[in-house]
Amino acid sequence: MRTLIALCACGLVLGSLAYADDKKPTAIGQLDPEMAARKAAGDGLAWHPVTDWGVEGRILPDQPRASWFDRFPQSAEGHVTQNVWNLSRHSSGMMARFKTDATAIHVHYKVTNANLAMPHMPATGVSGVDLYARDDMGTWRWVQVTRPSKQEMNVELASGLKPGLREYAVYLPLYNGVEFLSIGVADGSEFEPLPPRERPIVFYGTSITHGACASRPGMVHTAILGRQFDMPVVNLGFSGNGKMDAEVGEYLIQLDAAVYVIDCLPNMNADLVTERCVPLVKQLRAAKPDTPIVLVEDRRNTNSWITPARDAHHTANHAALREAFTSLQAEKIAGLFYIEGDHLYGDDSDGATDGSHASDLGFMRQAEVFAPVLRQALGLSPTGGH
Repeated sequence: MRTLIALCACGLVLGSLAYADDKKPTAIGQLDPEMAARKAAGDGLAWHPVTDWGVEGRILPDQPRASWFDRFPQSAEGHVTQNVWNLSRHSSGMMARFKTDATAIHVHYKVTNANLAMPHMPATGVSGVDLYARDDMGTWRWVQVTRPSKQEMNVELASGLKPGLREYAVYLPLYNGVEFLSIGVADGSEFEPLPPRERPIVFYGTSITHGACASRPGMVHTAILGRQFDMPVVNLGFSGNGKMDAEVGEYLIQLDAAVYVIDCLPNMNADLVTERCVPLVKQLRAAKPDTPIVLVEDRRNTNSWITPARDAHHTANHAALREAFTSLQAEKIAGLFYIEGDHLYGDDSDGATDGSHASDLGFMRQAEVFAPVLRQALGLSPTGGH
């Protein structure tokens, strides 16, 4: 056990050293001598570390980080709660885009935690890399996901692809950290990195926002909405720890967000909602007077119809959020929007894995409820035009 702890500590130190200089990430070959040897021997692949061009969902990229793929910069350690800091080191919501005409795409990456799955969430969602591409109509379509069986994966992710230059996106693991990630294509293939887009939809929430329990990283409602609106997304979901913290708010206001979505009620009770909702909205509005803010009620557990105490909890939470929203409107705070929670998972009790956390079906239904409100907040027409 002591040896295992020492090895884990050593790994964390090495990870910190490798990415100490945020603007000059260590070459992938230095992190992985075996891979460098294969390249030198001529494996027929050209490898492209995503650190060379950046990922979406990684906030404040110019600030120093403990590890390159952390969602928060180093300054958050000791400022946000320890739990939020630890969870911020998961790569949830991160996505890298590129164009290639390759007919096969490889990935080489390593996650920070050996626990690749959870009892109610598969390894493909916890630790997988999920590939999407635009079809001939420009619509994002799923291609393939890795099936993690160990911390370091070097695999052909997709092969036999239709010839032609197209745009791809890879979503990073939801409930694990990443040490490095490279995209491999055949030597001679065209490869164009696409830089992160600006003005994201920023989600602040709980384990559901974090991604529990999607089967793949691309199936979280935040990712679904990002594809639907064709916009970048920041996922600041913190499992069990989305509590409208002012300290998290201090990082939210540093972002040039297109819209803020505050979806913290599953981790709160009515008293905490009453205490924290109005101050968080005022904190955001003081710094960002024109950025829309969407407040979201918590979903009802899918078995709350038969568990009266839980149902009463949701009802009280909803009432507290509605009261906060009404009081903010009475103070003439503009640009506020509201999403009710009763139908977020649908009405048939089949939208969750464990009553609380969404299944893929629940995430899709949740995205369908969010979409019209986000359209209104973003000033888009109900039919999809600007």
